Amino acid sequence: MKIGIASDHRGYPLKEKIKKELKKKKYEVIDYGTDSTESTDYPDYAFKLGENVRDKNVDYGIAICGSGIGISIACNKVKGIRCAKVSNQDEAKVTREDNNSNIVAFSEKVPIEEALNIIETFITTDFSPLEKHHRRVEKIIAYEERQ
Repeated sequence: MKIGIASDHRGYPLKEKIKKELKKKKYEVIDYGTDSTESTDYPDYAFKLGENVRDKNVDYGIAICGSGIGISIACNKVKGIRCAKVSNQDEAKVTREDNNSNIVAFSEKVPIEEALNIIETFITTDFSPLEKHHRRVEKIIAYEERQ
């Protein structure tokens, strides 16, 4: 499985820890920046990540910033992206099952162990087979297509 990851300067330290741990688990990790703790703008990295998830260069994306909110908003501006800012494993599971989200976002304050649990839950949870969830996601896609 190929996983894309991006962060701003505040998320950089957590991003580096996550990359190291995911590589130990034999995931292929593609880093879309940033490359330091020097102040930067999260949309630049969110757009790179979102475009690569949309274009299927990676299977899923991970986005990290100070709160997880800004980078998730920016990711969601990329057509075809459904990024969810989550705080725990339950939310990661629900956003995959119900929304077929393809990027997970969280705060740089999430402890590494919890971040890894969130990611593992996110990437191993399938989209629900229930018609209601497919119908709802299709409505989002249709609206996006009209924009």
